[in-house]
Amino acid sequence: MLKNFMDLLEKVKSIEPRTVSVAVAQDEAVMSAVRDAAKIGFIKPVLVGDGEKIKEIGERIGFTEYELVDCGNDEAAAMKTAVELVRNKKADVLMKGIVNTAVYMRGVLNKEYGLRTGNLLSLLAVYELPQYHKLIYCSDSGINVAPDLAQKKVIMGSALNAMKNLGFENPNVAILTANEMVDPKVSSTVDAAALVEMVAKGELPACTAEGPIAFDVAFDKHAAEHKGIDSKIAGEVDLLIFPNIEAGNIMGKSWLQFNGAKWAGIVLGAAAPVILGSRSDTPEIKINSIALACLAAAK
Repeated sequence: MLKNFMDLLEKVKSIEPRTVSVAVAQDEAVMSAVRDAAKIGFIKPVLVGDGEKIKEIGERIGFTEYELVDCGNDEAAAMKTAVELVRNKKADVLMKGIVNTAVYMRGVLNKEYGLRTGNLLSLLAVYELPQYHKLIYCSDSGINVAPDLAQKKVIMGSALNAMKNLGFENPNVAILTANEMVDPKVSSTVDAAALVEMVAKGELPACTAEGPIAFDVAFDKHAAEHKGIDSKIAGEVDLLIFPNIEAGNIMGKSWLQFNGAKWAGIVLGAAAPVILGSRSDTPEIKINSIALACLAAAK
């Protein structure tokens, strides 16, 4: 059981280093995080972009141990090259540098050279909260706005497969809704019950799933007992499946704002884990996300 991100970093140090292809890498914050991950020893970085700027930044931050693919100031060429390295299995993980998110995702999904698999893309977010005794995995809070049942099945399956690579054999999954009653007028409750049935039929990776289930019941045994619910996962949840993007987004941001949470996130559903990130991410978030992606990248 990974209790926190320190445990995550310890675990990733025990595996073979993954090769990370950084698209349009000439950004000091990104390169600093990649440098630190390389120093810890769990990645082999390939920096794709403007070679002159990359070398300049590298000298400034004391980072020279990387493979460079110089594409000059041609952002499109750098994006294509970085993606192709992953597609051709010369790298295990794709990471966003100083490139617009829309441009980056278009490259990931490009029909000619991208990382399409036919699966739905989804965000796996991981949170460390001072009030909880282990890391919480959550999906999807960043890509799919209002997933239907078929999409939720893919989202849940992608998260469970990634968690298997992190060492989970039978994670506890709470499929969140506002209450525990199946109500035909509330589609999220119907979907939650259907997902639990899919688990029972072996249509999803092994897990102990409960739903529909409200947040208080998922995290508090006393709340479950008070409501007369015999829950096997109450207080021991590993993975949350959200009913929609608003629920996941609001939940995650409230944890960060009011609970002192730390987090990391990666995109699943492509041919390899994809690190999206943003310029506002702290170095700690970047390093944790790189570590998460490396563990999720199956060998």
